[in-house]
Amino acid sequence: MTRHAARRGGGDAGSRGQALVEFSLSVMVFLVFVVGIVDVGRAIYVYNGLAEAAREIARRTIVYPGADLGASTQTVAVVATQRDMIPGMTAPVFACVDVTGSANGHQPCKTGDYVRVTTEATYTPSVLLGMGGAIQLKSAASMQIP
Repeated sequence: MTRHAARRGGGDAGSRGQALVEFSLSVMVFLVFVVGIVDVGRAIYVYNGLAEAAREIARRTIVYPGADLGASTQTVAVVATQRDMIPGMTAPVFACVDVTGSANGHQPCKTGDYVRVTTEATYTPSVLLGMGGAIQLKSAASMQIP
């Protein structure tokens, strides 16, 4: 076998080792990037669910306000359903407000008042990118009592 034919067979072991090292370094950067995209997508999903939960709870609360705001059986059922769907969601906070969003002090709320429901959830990014700790997400919805 000639010297030229041996070279065409695949190169020396040093270049194959170099390619393996370059691949292992670049695949780590790629995987961190992919996990980051998945994490951002999960955070958007939780925030969107939180906003939808606030709207749904507010809808049910204006229809069934109860003696204590948010204490009707219908509202409690919706809150339980939303807490099952949104990981880390805490109990919603109810307030009777006016059109500007300032608390009006009516207890119970009257017709024409607005009910503001505030929901919160703690989102924890994945272990790889969660070095900053948990993130507190918050959403609020206001609807007028008919």
